Amino acid sequence: MLKIRMQRIGRINQASYRIVVTEHTASPKAGKFVEKLGTYNPRTKARTLDEARVKYWLSVGAQPSATMHNMLIGAGVISGKKINVLPAYKAPEAPAEEAAPVAAAVAETPAAPEEAASEAPAEDAKSE
Repeated sequence: MLKIRMQRIGRINQASYRIVVTEHTASPKAGKFVEKLGTYNPRTKARTLDEARVKYWLSVGAQPSATMHNMLIGAGVISGKKINVLPAYKAPEAPAEEAAPVAAAVAETPAAPEEAASEAPAEDAKSE
C-alpha cells in the first residue's frame, strides 16, 4: 500500500521535509520513494505541493498519513475533517500514599452530620 507522507531532510535542528509517495513498509529515512510531490519547511511554514499529482495518487489508492491529511485539508487539495494527531491528555495519577489520607478524610466527613442528625431527634424525644 502506498502512503503520502513527509520525509525529513535537512541538518540537525534545521528540519525540512519532502512530501513523497512511498511504500508504507519503507522506512521514512531510507531515501527511497516513488515520487516527490513537494516540500515543507516548518520554520517558515512554506510548502510547495504538486496538487495534480497528489490528486492522482489519491485516486489510485495512496493513503495520506494523518499529518499529511491535515496539511492537504489546510491547502484545500482535499475536503473533510482534520484528524487529531496529538495524543490525548492523560492526567497523572496520585500516588497511593497521598490517596489513603484523602479517602479516610472523605469517609469521616459524611459520618459526622449523620451522628448529629441521629442525636438531635433523640434529645427532642427525651425533653418531651
